[in-house]
Amino acid sequence: MTGATDQYAVMGHPVAHSLSPRIHRAFAAQTGQALEYTAIEAPLDGFAAAVARFREAGGRGLNVTVPFKEEAWRLADALGEAARAAGAANTLTLDAAEGIRGDNTDGVGLLTDLAANLGLALTGRRILLLGAGGAARGVAGPLLDQAPELLLVANRGAERATRLAADFSARGPIRGAALDALAGETAFDLIVNATAASLSGSAIDLPEGLIGESTVAYDMVYAAAATPFMRWATSRGALHAVDGLGMLVEQAAESFRIWRGVRPQTPPVIADLRAFLGGAYA
Repeated sequence: MTGATDQYAVMGHPVAHSLSPRIHRAFAAQTGQALEYTAIEAPLDGFAAAVARFREAGGRGLNVTVPFKEEAWRLADALGEAARAAGAANTLTLDAAEGIRGDNTDGVGLLTDLAANLGLALTGRRILLLGAGGAARGVAGPLLDQAPELLLVANRGAERATRLAADFSARGPIRGAALDALAGETAFDLIVNATAASLSGSAIDLPEGLIGESTVAYDMVYAAAATPFMRWATSRGALHAVDGLGMLVEQAAESFRIWRGVRPQTPPVIADLRAFLGGAYA
């Protein structure tokens, strides 16, 4: 890395597929910022060391993706409010003197995509959140801040889901359950898939009855074609089934604002990426 241009990167495992370099380069061009942004695949047992190397080489900031968000939270010397509440960080600001600051922009990214890009209001709605890991923890609080009727967190193992629900119980109506306990639930207005199942092309075993004619199914994973979760929702009659491309761009824009002090315009970047991926679906 050179010292002349500020260095940023996305770090994960795997990470070669990431669109983050394309997104942040577009943001830099749009806002006239001088920076370079790359992708770094860290070993599963070597995240902290990889961050240290990047920081020592002059790196200014990192986006953090699967599976390192909770480890990034533990690594940070200081935390923003959203990261502190989530127990997970997807944005690290690296300062040679002040150390590492962790933030979480996932909640802002999801809510901005749902409200601004998809026109979905969440007040008084029934929401099902699939998964209880770092991705789910990053969006649970912001979803509750929208005053839903209920946020039900469902995970393969009930313990992690109930623990997440307990951690956020002061924010609004939330409870946790195992995936196999969802049978008998009435239809939800919004179902958010915060698991990593779609990354491996896997479907989640879900019971009938969760999808109604007005249900929006949202997969936090983005892809060139409909994910298994999206196909499942569509086959059950969901009103819309969308991927997380908009969320990806919106959370990146918030990270960019934290680092550079300016928030770029996201619609043209979303449109460019959708064309790059080869189309749109709903």
